[in-house]
Amino acid sequence: MLTKKHLAAVAAFLLAVYLGIPAAINFSGRLDLYYTLTAVALLSIASAGVWLTFYIGRINIGQGAYALVGGYVSALLVTQMGVSFWWSLPLAGLFCAALAVLIGLPILRLRGVYFAMVTLVLTEVGRLAALALPFTKGAKGITSIPLPGELNVLGLTLIPDFGTLANPKLGFYFMAVTMMTLAYAVLWRIVNSRLGHLCRSLQQNEELAASIGVNTAYLRVLAYAISSFFGGIAGASFVAISQSLYPSSFQVTDSVNFMLNCFLGGLGFVFGPMLGTLLLYFGWDLLFATGRFQLLIYSSLMIVLMLVLPNGVLSLLDRKGART
Repeated sequence: MLTKKHLAAVAAFLLAVYLGIPAAINFSGRLDLYYTLTAVALLSIASAGVWLTFYIGRINIGQGAYALVGGYVSALLVTQMGVSFWWSLPLAGLFCAALAVLIGLPILRLRGVYFAMVTLVLTEVGRLAALALPFTKGAKGITSIPLPGELNVLGLTLIPDFGTLANPKLGFYFMAVTMMTLAYAVLWRIVNSRLGHLCRSLQQNEELAASIGVNTAYLRVLAYAISSFFGGIAGASFVAISQSLYPSSFQVTDSVNFMLNCFLGGLGFVFGPMLGTLLLYFGWDLLFATGRFQLLIYSSLMIVLMLVLPNGVLSLLDRKGART
């Protein structure tokens, strides 16, 4: 149930992302930050899907595969079939969700560690498939993908043609933060619904949940499908921004980072992946100045953070609340 505190936090968040951040960027003249924050928003959507699989007690290291598949579905629909990007977006997500059901039915019956090992290879399998299949154009990839066109519903223009915008980066920024807001609203609603309570029971004890009549197989597959839907739409959005797609666009390291975003922000918090993505993305860039020591410092900091804050950065809020 939404309290006044929740509503105030939501209002502050919306004011910040839709008004405060654009105003600050325009004032500073750093228009390149629009692309940076767009990337963070889209990566956080994919990470939100990974968080949902953690919520049912499964470690998902294969989200990069669904981002890659979603990107190819959208790119093929737009370039080969003339489908509008705005229609290809949900279709890419639904295709990934259907694929997740097909893959998840057998592997979600495995214990958590075995499921994680299987998902680890999914991204590499997706990359190799993209290299081998003729319609994906192999290593050449798919290029010259047009910018998103106009979205017109019943004669009313909801979204203008991005090609006509003076600053498409701003358009992509608003698209990404809107998608992120909707994705986390859906995630929050799932967690705070009866479905979410049932999913939490799987995290605690699957055998006990099954003994009281919970359909554990159905819940695992459903959560995995929703997770993959998020990955698919994030990948499709990246394709629209870069206007190109290659088999190497999403790799195993991306899948690992999606998982790390959840750990860093906090597995016990719905908005943990959002904060984790922001910290990991900018933290990695800040460490670029350290040169060859970048990876060493980054790895050491991640280990220290997980030891000091095993429940993520957002757990600091709980500690502060406990002291006051």
